[in-house]
Amino acid sequence: MKICSSFFIGLLACWGVVAQSFQETEGGISATIDSIEVEIQFFKPDLVRVIKYPEGSSYKKESLSVIMDPEDVSFNTREKGDYVSLSSKDLEVLLDLRNGNITFKRLGGRVLLQEISASFVKFNDAGEDTYSVSQSFKLDPEEAIYGLGILQNGKMSQRNQEVKMIQGNTWDFVPFFQSVKGYGLFWDNYSPTTFRDNIERTQFESEVGDGIDYYFMDGGNSDGVIANMRHLTGEVPMFPLWTFGYWQSKERYKSQEETVGVVKKYRELNVPLDGIIQDWQYWGDNYHWNAMEFLNPNFPEPQKMIDQIHDLNAHIIISIWSSFGPETQPYKDLKAGNDLLEFQTWPLSGKDTWPPDMNYPSGVRVYDAYNPEARDIYWKYLRKGLYSLGIDGWWMDSTEPDHLEFKPEDLDIQTHLGSFRKVRNAYPVLSVGGVYKNQRQETSDKRVFILTRSAFAGQQRYGANTWSGDVTASWDALGEQIPAGLNFSLTGIPYWNTDIGGFFLSKFKDKLEDPEYRELYARWLQFAAFTPMMRSHGADAPREIYQFGKKGDDIYDALEKFINLRYSLLPYIYSSAWDITHNNSSMMRALVMDFLGDSKVHDLNDQYMFGKSILVAPVTRSMYTVNKSENFGEVKSKDIYLPAGAIWYDYWDERKFNGGKRIEKETPIDVMPLYVRAGSILPIGPKVQYATQHDWNNLEVKVYPGANGEFILYEDENDNYNYEDGAYSEIKFEWKDEQKQLIIHPRKGEFEGMLKERVFNIKLVGEKQGSTSKNIKYHGEKLQVDL
Repeated sequence: MKICSSFFIGLLACWGVVAQSFQETEGGISATIDSIEVEIQFFKPDLVRVIKYPEGSSYKKESLSVIMDPEDVSFNTREKGDYVSLSSKDLEVLLDLRNGNITFKRLGGRVLLQEISASFVKFNDAGEDTYSVSQSFKLDPEEAIYGLGILQNGKMSQRNQEVKMIQGNTWDFVPFFQSVKGYGLFWDNYSPTTFRDNIERTQFESEVGDGIDYYFMDGGNSDGVIANMRHLTGEVPMFPLWTFGYWQSKERYKSQEETVGVVKKYRELNVPLDGIIQDWQYWGDNYHWNAMEFLNPNFPEPQKMIDQIHDLNAHIIISIWSSFGPETQPYKDLKAGNDLLEFQTWPLSGKDTWPPDMNYPSGVRVYDAYNPEARDIYWKYLRKGLYSLGIDGWWMDSTEPDHLEFKPEDLDIQTHLGSFRKVRNAYPVLSVGGVYKNQRQETSDKRVFILTRSAFAGQQRYGANTWSGDVTASWDALGEQIPAGLNFSLTGIPYWNTDIGGFFLSKFKDKLEDPEYRELYARWLQFAAFTPMMRSHGADAPREIYQFGKKGDDIYDALEKFINLRYSLLPYIYSSAWDITHNNSSMMRALVMDFLGDSKVHDLNDQYMFGKSILVAPVTRSMYTVNKSENFGEVKSKDIYLPAGAIWYDYWDERKFNGGKRIEKETPIDVMPLYVRAGSILPIGPKVQYATQHDWNNLEVKVYPGANGEFILYEDENDNYNYEDGAYSEIKFEWKDEQKQLIIHPRKGEFEGMLKERVFNIKLVGEKQGSTSKNIKYHGEKLQVDL
């Protein structure tokens, strides 16, 4: 451990003194080693906070991510030669009194993680003396690690790379990783941070930090680590049922007639749709950027537009930004409070032209979301101009925020919490959190739903679904979305999505007329059907289903098939959402989460589990139009790996396979490989045009034999917070494979409008004997069904 001070021409002088003692504190110990104060504190028996700062200074921080108060943890302290050991019922933490390095061990078991060295380099941050800080760790050579945020690098394991972590459009960063060994580490710092991993060390290095501050957690496995991360930074609320349907958007609908017309067209075609998104410029010109009111003359009756959409049994969310034009009321209020940040952001020009005409600078500025009073001003105008009209949710664009023509001195700008550099990466969690908190104070009758372009640790507590930004359409980009979404989920933030088809079509000169793009779009939509939000969006060409032909056309039929498939799985998806809220689970699950013992999946980046039953293997390469011809008649195939330790059923033809081997799956344009794990119980919902059109009175329940299993069907009132007070029901299905017996347990809980009587159509899936079905009337009492 060292303190370094720059002097003369970059020369560094370092000094140190070995500590001889330590002191016990309320939750751990403290010691002074090599002129560095070291504090170790148990937050839970398996969760530890580590703080380090130079001797003679002080360190106090109110975390922007951590909301957990330390528990009263029982632990023992004893000296072991040059070490002091702290032991809870789960962890042993060893502090080396010679150099201040810390080792984390599972109690009575293996070493999980070891520190190598820490560093403090004096730094002047916009006139304030502080430090640049780093901490290095030693990982096992073959140890896979996951997380760090949304990374467009195509990697599943994040070993052997260097990443500069500063929020951007398509790269969102969370300074957290978890290991295949079952532990996680959250680096609680908000300044630009570099993550490095090589054969020598794994390191976080941040530009600004009065001290080193991180949390080590041992979960035993990925789910346990994620649970600890959420205990630390916030639990996940339920999303409304309607958010899990299909969503249509584009850049942008230019009139209220066009917006409503899209919904009407879907209803005429009998293609399911739950929501429409109104993108930017409904406020008019760029000088009124993000006015949070309809000033565009093409939207003369916004209340009528919203009412028409609701009358069509659809929902609308609308684009709002982190910046304001100089002619808007929010801008004027924020400027009066010195709550605008003076750097260049989108749009640069007041004229809606490309390239920007800088003879007419827009004057648009980002607001200081670090100030709670500024967040309240933001909500005041959002409430007045849009929420009061009945808008259902918020598309919070540019929550990084957009920072154009970047200059290093921009980071010297003062925010409510200090320099922009000091708090740069936490902007998303504060801006999103301001809207969530204010709306929750408004009412509990409607759940908050936020679609946002950026995220930071703790954002899962704010009803937000993060999308992967303005990615350019290509097969490589499609493939990169899979590990991007999985690694983001592995940081503890479970809700993620992507622009179906990619945002920009610059690589496809003929846009929708290009056969290869039509193939790419179909494959992207198939993948999106198995993400937490299924949302079509993009620039350069419209993406509505009817832009891809008509019923009977190959691409159109493939799109319609997967939209309907999504709706059939809503009981499964909504129950999986409850598993997230109630049990700290995840919806998009890297295969290592459920098949840790199979080393072949530790770095597999193109397959995953959707919920705990369905294995998804998206097609991420052109099969039919590589030569720009449009021939979807020939059947192609994809190589699939089925993880060991399970029996698998092909979702489409119900063929059975043993795990631990690779197989070939035929993949015509309307088929994406899907496999269901033996022991799964899969509820299939009714055919609908929107999520709540029909209740779940007559569900098909598919049972996949070959292993014991269980599933909990969750239901509630769909769009309020009454579930927090117990207004929901659970029906547990338990499959006993040896007895070929399905037990439907007594219903637990109740809510207004709950089905008290219903029919379950039980279907036993099987390769040889065909399918066995039984219709069972269920009144809430225990039933035993022999199949």
